[in-house]
Amino acid sequence: MKRIGFLSFGHYQAVPGSVVRTAADALLQTIELAVAAEEVGADGAFVRVHHFAPQLASPFPLLAAIGARTSRIEIGTGVIDMRYQNPLYMAEEAAAADLIGGERLQLGVSRGSPETALAGYESFGYVPGEGESDADMARRHTAIFRAAIAGEAMANADPRMTGTSGGLSIQPLSPTLPDRIWWGAGTRATAEWTAEQGMNLMSSTLLTEDTGEAFDKLQAEQIQRFRDTWAEMGWEREPRVSVSRSIIPIVDEESRRYFGARAQVEGRDQVGHLDGGIARFGRSYIGEPEKLVAELAQDEALRMADTVLVTVPNQLGVEFNARLLEAVVGVGRELGWRD
Repeated sequence: MKRIGFLSFGHYQAVPGSVVRTAADALLQTIELAVAAEEVGADGAFVRVHHFAPQLASPFPLLAAIGARTSRIEIGTGVIDMRYQNPLYMAEEAAAADLIGGERLQLGVSRGSPETALAGYESFGYVPGEGESDADMARRHTAIFRAAIAGEAMANADPRMTGTSGGLSIQPLSPTLPDRIWWGAGTRATAEWTAEQGMNLMSSTLLTEDTGEAFDKLQAEQIQRFRDTWAEMGWEREPRVSVSRSIIPIVDEESRRYFGARAQVEGRDQVGHLDGGIARFGRSYIGEPEKLVAELAQDEALRMADTVLVTVPNQLGVEFNARLLEAVVGVGRELGWRD
């Protein structure tokens, strides 16, 4: 059994062919797509977070709105760049959004990916300490955030106001949220670190390393290392693992017109440079549903994950993407992912 969710980057731009021309379009249509996704049987609505770009940025108002409009699907991020975050304010926002949505939040966090701004997190007021990299700072922010949502004391009480001198935790708290934090890992080593920290694993359509193996095999090794390390740590709960995929069922003339020709180009892995190193990008799955069933069944990492996040071409609008998700859910049933 697998959960099937969508992952939207929330692009908006006034260009020909796009029905998402403004930030308001991107936000409101993401809410409507989440409602539609729930109606067609999908299990999750996830958003990517980028700064200084015409894409979705501050996620918590959007997640709260989705939570208020839906009742069943998981709501999450894939991922929040922790270099940019005030951990305590984020803890308050996350708990509030989670409670509004009935404790359905699945928060993916990480060091983040390359941004359009040069050291943009410094403009947000966050500068790595002496001897600390930006990745170290992201992990430090994450540790504080996780301690805060777990209810640890984050400030000393003022006896003049409280009558005590004990510690104070952030408010509100959502009691089950600490088990629903995921780390977006781009390498096998980071997946092992994620397990050591007791976080769920989120792996995307790219890995920031390359061994010459096919993407799905390298990602499957990443997942196995995560699970092996989790078992060694002796954590009591079962971890969760998600992978992202570009899956485009060709079900009508519109989907064929937009994506039919791309199947030949994007139907294989790509290797390139990202953030100063070599990265392997996973293939796209584009074709008629019966073809997708056969191809997806061979994806080793997909077989190992409990959740698949389907990246959607959000600029084509809610109606198009709702049909896409309905078709993907149908493919999932054929694969035995669903009842």
